[in-house]
Amino acid sequence: MKICIPDDAPAVLAHAKAWPMFRDRFQADYYDTLPGTTERLLDRIKDAEVVVNIRSSTYFTAGVFARCPSLRMLSIWGTGTDNVDLEAARQRGVTVTNTPAVSAPSIAEHTLALMLAIARRIPQLDAKTRAGEWARGGMVQLVGKTCGVVGTGAIGSRFAALAAGIGMRVIAWSYRHKPEMPYQFVPLDQLLAESDVVSLHLRLSPDTKDFLSADKLALMKPTAFLVNTARGAIVNEAALVDALRNHKIAGAALDVFETEPLPAANPFQALDNVVLTPHCAGVTPEVLEAGLALSLTNVEKWMAGAPQHVVVQGR
Repeated sequence: MKICIPDDAPAVLAHAKAWPMFRDRFQADYYDTLPGTTERLLDRIKDAEVVVNIRSSTYFTAGVFARCPSLRMLSIWGTGTDNVDLEAARQRGVTVTNTPAVSAPSIAEHTLALMLAIARRIPQLDAKTRAGEWARGGMVQLVGKTCGVVGTGAIGSRFAALAAGIGMRVIAWSYRHKPEMPYQFVPLDQLLAESDVVSLHLRLSPDTKDFLSADKLALMKPTAFLVNTARGAIVNEAALVDALRNHKIAGAALDVFETEPLPAANPFQALDNVVLTPHCAGVTPEVLEAGLALSLTNVEKWMAGAPQHVVVQGR
C-alpha cells in the first residue's frame, strides 16, 4: 500500500520517535517541504492510497479528491479538519481520521496563560521594566470574575476547569449541552453580556466562520477580554480590530488568525491592548510526540480493519 507524507515542513514527523519504525514497515513517500500549490500536492499524492497530512495549510479540496482516485485514507495530525472538504471525502469513499484531545492539556494551559497575560498586562509591564521604567497598576484581578467558555469539547472543558481553579465563575455555551459539566450553561448572548473573559473553543466550519461578528462583539462589556486559541476565522477580524481600536472591549489575546503567518503590518500589531502568539498553543514536545504517533497509529488501525478516531467513514 502506497503511503505519502506530502507536507512535513518545518519537519516534525521526521524527528518523532514513532516515525523510524513506521517508515521501516511501510513504503512511504516523504516530503519535508510544503507543496505550495495544488498541482505540486497532486504530483506528490496522485498515486497514494494513504496520505498522512501534517500541516493545516495543505488543502484537500473536492478537486484534489477527484484527481486522486487511488486515495482511500487521509490521516490528519491534529483535531481541526477545516483544510479538508469532508463531504467530498465522503462522496469519494475516503476515510478521514484525526488525533482528538491529544493537544487539549497544552492548549488549555496556553489559553490560561494568554488570559492572565492580557488581564495582568504582562507583555507591556515586561517591556517597560526592561526599558528602565517602573510602571505600576492597570492590571485586572480575575478571582471572582466571570469566564464565558464558548465550546465545551476536550479543550474548552479543560480550560473551564483551569479558570474555575483560579477562582473564576465559569459559565458556558456549546452547540451540544453537556449536563455532566459542573458549570452553568446559558444562551450565547447572555454569556457574551455577562462575561469578563470570553474564551473561544469551537471548530472552524461553515457554521462557525465569522461566528463572533460585529453584532456579537457589541454584546461584550467594554471591560471584557476575548481569548481565541481555536481558529482565527471564527472571529470577524475587521470587527475585532474596530472593537479593540475604539475600546469597545478592553483587550484580546490571540493565538490564531485569519491569515497565518500573520502578515506584516497587520492591524493587531499596532494595538497595545492585544497579546499575540504564533498559533503555538498545542506545540509542545509532549503534544508533538503523542499526536504524530497517533496519526501513524490511525493508519495502521485502518489498514488492520479497525479504524479509530474516524471523522469520515470511507468504503
